[in-house]
Amino acid sequence: MSTSRENEAMADIERSWLVKPSRRKAIARVAGFMAASPVAAAVAQADPRPLGEHSRALSLAEMQTAFDFEPIFFGNVPLPVYDYTAHGDGSEFTLRRNRQAYDWVDIMPERPTIPTSQVDLSSELLGVKMKFPIIVAPTAAMIPLNPEGEVGMFKAATVASNTLMILSINTSTPAAQVAPASPGGVLWGQFYPVENRTATQRVMDTYQNAGVNGIVVTVDQQASYYERTQQDRNLGGRSRTAGSGARGGDMALTGAARYRLNSGRLWYTWQYIDDMRKMVKGPLVIKGIMEPDDAKLAIEHGADAIIVSNHGGRSMDYGPSTLEVLPEIVAAVNGRIPILFDSGIRRGADIFKALALGASAVMIGRTTRWGLAAFGTAGARRLIEILQQELLQTAAAAGCTKLSDINRTTVKAHFV
Repeated sequence: MSTSRENEAMADIERSWLVKPSRRKAIARVAGFMAASPVAAAVAQADPRPLGEHSRALSLAEMQTAFDFEPIFFGNVPLPVYDYTAHGDGSEFTLRRNRQAYDWVDIMPERPTIPTSQVDLSSELLGVKMKFPIIVAPTAAMIPLNPEGEVGMFKAATVASNTLMILSINTSTPAAQVAPASPGGVLWGQFYPVENRTATQRVMDTYQNAGVNGIVVTVDQQASYYERTQQDRNLGGRSRTAGSGARGGDMALTGAARYRLNSGRLWYTWQYIDDMRKMVKGPLVIKGIMEPDDAKLAIEHGADAIIVSNHGGRSMDYGPSTLEVLPEIVAAVNGRIPILFDSGIRRGADIFKALALGASAVMIGRTTRWGLAAFGTAGARRLIEILQQELLQTAAAAGCTKLSDINRTTVKAHFV
């Protein structure tokens, strides 16, 4: 058994060892080794989204491309809002393919380049005069992105060279408040079919009484299921497919909902389009055409224009990209009605490629949401103007002075 004197001597030795420089260096080395260990990293409560190389967020004045807005958007909104905007159907193969397809189209520099000041890309679409062939696509619930919401987006679209905007049926601001918010602007309305014709007429009347005369009926979101959304991945997340008020695990699913299908879809008929045509006073546009035969039928049933769209990869997984099917749809339509285009556009060069393959104009959805969420109305306007300027620069580099110069001779597709 140790004596009191022996204990005191041992304590003196331990204190001396702990404060020696060689001991402090040894502890520091061990700590550094442990901090770098993957085992320690797995145990530690690490930041799931650590800061990147930049010590601050970029300002609006520093935005150079559409991609610059996306991380600001991510930092400004709750995760469910980001997930709803960012993700697509199923495994998101179609979402990815929409973007990849632009890499499969080359811009051919066969003509002499010209100054951007000589490029005029103005056009007229169903009576709407546009300085650029760019339209703000319908996307749901913009107030969660920024308090200025749909009103701010409409103002941005109007100021940015009087760009046409299409209001989502799932707007967070009533059409009657959005339409008069930007004098001189042109607002169309988007609509999902409902079997009840009386309910359909009621929506058409609401739109048209608000001054929204162009109607875009969306038929491309048939059987989508967002597997990667935060709501579906987290316990208690709201189900997007089980119907109103249903929550994951709270109740037994019946009918199509058992297979994750929305009961309001997979019933659309051309007779319904015929009935809608009688209700719509202005242009009727069908959004979601991905087949040449459907394009022809759309014309037969009174469509004033069609939109080649797969809902930005949110419609059906393992489908083709919109850019891949665009040329054959253009051939089937043969100039009888305008063909609009969306899905995957992030750059002015993307817009140029879609126009060259036959689109009359393009629609941008996710990217405008990035701009609004990042900096409000000013951000949405800046983003639209960036895409416009990029399109001008691409057209000038390809030697195109006007919109009709952007055609199949200016690109070469290598679709796989």
